[in-house]
Amino acid sequence: MAMYSENTTGESSTPTFDRYADDYDGVLNRALSASGETREYYARARVLWLRDRLNELGVKPCSVLDYGCGTGGSVPFLLEILQPGRILGVDISPKSIRQACKEHPEKGVEFAVFGDYSARSEFDLAFCNGVFHHISSAERPAALRYVYDSLRPGGIFAFWENNPWNPATRYIMRQCEFDREAITISLPRAKALLRGMGFQLMHTSSRFYFPRWLKGLRPLEPALASLPLGGEYLVLGRKCY
Repeated sequence: MAMYSENTTGESSTPTFDRYADDYDGVLNRALSASGETREYYARARVLWLRDRLNELGVKPCSVLDYGCGTGGSVPFLLEILQPGRILGVDISPKSIRQACKEHPEKGVEFAVFGDYSARSEFDLAFCNGVFHHISSAERPAALRYVYDSLRPGGIFAFWENNPWNPATRYIMRQCEFDREAITISLPRAKALLRGMGFQLMHTSSRFYFPRWLKGLRPLEPALASLPLGGEYLVLGRKCY
């Protein structure tokens, strides 16, 4: 999940996620308790799945933009699994950014609110998770433009979103304080958004079919990844040269 309100640059929108910065993980874990897992389980699994997809494309990113980083919950897994030399986390919420700086002082990791970072074609990979359902439909093209302009030519955008076609996902979002008013995005709509911005679609898949009490079935998930029915989906788009 990520820390978003509406404006994608953070310059004029109220950072409504400031009030969750001190207990973001707690709020999310309470909502996820229905699955039997914690935020950390999903954060690690996303990056592991992403790493394997990037390997298939022959991509090893040296620099990562964590778009909508919140308090930096994905940063340890991006560092451990992808091993980039640099990560920049950006978010609309100043309080979340201050918390991220405090919790993640690792070398090569930086954080900034949107107004302090101007996109300039310097990252190999942009990563976001659960961000765009907090951005109004009218402002999503501007958000995508910010990501696109942050990537080097040929850079990859890893777009993770909650799948509204999955009943368990809809239930968990209703339990989560900051997701109840979210505007969900279907996989076909996400693909259309990325194409419309000029991204070349490289991969789509879905994950998280089984809760903890059915974890014995999780080895089946790679075989189900082509079906758009998992709890979350991933779209990989390449910035055209």
